Amino acid sequence: MLLLAVAFIVAFVLLLYMVSPLISPKPLKLPGAHVVVTGGSSGIGKCIAIECYKQGAFITLIARDENKLLQTKKEIEKYCVNDKQVVLCISVDVSKDYEQVENVLKQAQEKLGPVDMLVNCAGTSVTGKFEDIEVNSFERLMAVNYLGSVYPSRAVIATMKERRMGRIVFVSSQAGQLGLFGYTAYSPTKFALRGLAEALQMEVKPYNIYVTVAYPPDTDTPGFAEESKTKPLETKLISETSSVCQAEQVARVIVKDAIQGNFNSSVGSDGYMLSILTSGMSPVTSITEGLQQVVCMGIFRIIGLFYLGSFDSIVRRCMMQREKSESADKTE
Repeated sequence: MLLLAVAFIVAFVLLLYMVSPLISPKPLKLPGAHVVVTGGSSGIGKCIAIECYKQGAFITLIARDENKLLQTKKEIEKYCVNDKQVVLCISVDVSKDYEQVENVLKQAQEKLGPVDMLVNCAGTSVTGKFEDIEVNSFERLMAVNYLGSVYPSRAVIATMKERRMGRIVFVSSQAGQLGLFGYTAYSPTKFALRGLAEALQMEVKPYNIYVTVAYPPDTDTPGFAEESKTKPLETKLISETSSVCQAEQVARVIVKDAIQGNFNSSVGSDGYMLSILTSGMSPVTSITEGLQQVVCMGIFRIIGLFYLGSFDSIVRRCMMQREKSESADKTE
């Protein structure tokens, strides 16, 4: 009886692996494709643009700083694989005026053709204790990190539907999967991207359009270096539990997952575990992916509880040290 049960499970798993490719989306071909990257003048956005350009794509870079854009354009063009490739630069704030964003994307499509893949990478961060963060910072981060992804996506979705193809990538963060000390202004904006992505994927999947949400860990970028200057001690100690990734590595993973049409994109073992733990009702690209989530959820939850206990311990220890230091200062 036991052998029969084992044989049934093995046969079921093999069947899933056989059927899975039949229901997965066809990979997007990057040679000759038009890829738009917002926040493309530095960091992960720049590395994503380079990775796509290496594979023969035409690139539109969107960012606020025109000088940085032009410098990045020269750097990307070094990776040209054919003489037809073009890198177009557009200086605009994607979070302020939807009509302006819509107009510049129309111009980009007139020059380089319809957008095949949009990568929403524009973002910013502010760290600090909840009561220490200026109120306008909450508003600014929601505008840049959330609306800065809504506007470009809204501007290209109609054309993608007409063509019955496309990819839209939202670059979130591991702080968009797990709320952490010091990220009360940042985390909610990245959590919001997942809600947008899930709802949008349900709308556009019948049109052969696939949405990817990327959850990069701490990544060695100019933005991360700036963010680290204002991190509370608790946040720094919690961050030390994971390693800092290189932007090139993160970009390769995001591009690969977007091409394949995967909904979740994560980096490393911690990223994989978090994606399983937070899968909830998020879409799956294959039956295999769903099976992995079902099998791994329990054990990963146990591991996650140990992480949460460790984080709580760090926060309590820092609070006690701070109170002890304040008490000693008062007695002097």
